[in-house]
Amino acid sequence: MKTVADIMTREVITITPATSVRDLAELFVTKRIGSLPVVDDTGAVIGIVTESDLVEQGKNVHLPTVITLFDWVIYLETEKSLERELKKMGGRTAGDIYQREVISIAPGASISAAADLMSNHHVNALPVLENGRLLGIVSRIDIIRTLLV
Repeated sequence: MKTVADIMTREVITITPATSVRDLAELFVTKRIGSLPVVDDTGAVIGIVTESDLVEQGKNVHLPTVITLFDWVIYLETEKSLERELKKMGGRTAGDIYQREVISIAPGASISAAADLMSNHHVNALPVLENGRLLGIVSRIDIIRTLLV
């Protein structure tokens, strides 16, 4: 049975929080990839940025839903979510827009486990980590390719 290590891309392009949004867009277009791991100075994966993160910069602002009760204004969403959304929309670097929660997978995991993780978390790619070290990345297209063999 094949594992994630058998189908992952081993030469992973990574970025840092300082990478500009323009450089991100250029990488997505020229390299034909949809997700880029964000690494710190030591090479540890600290997040991921996707094409969707760039597309979200062009969306309309979602104002928080509020209700008024006895002259009080009660936010039904947190102020933090609005703050995060505004920062992302005006972001100039990967550090402004990347997702800090990284869903990753081990190299020995099954391909079906990778498919389950992608489906359950609505992500298109998973960094492949072993002891915190980036070994590769597996994407939906890698899984689809296994159907052709």
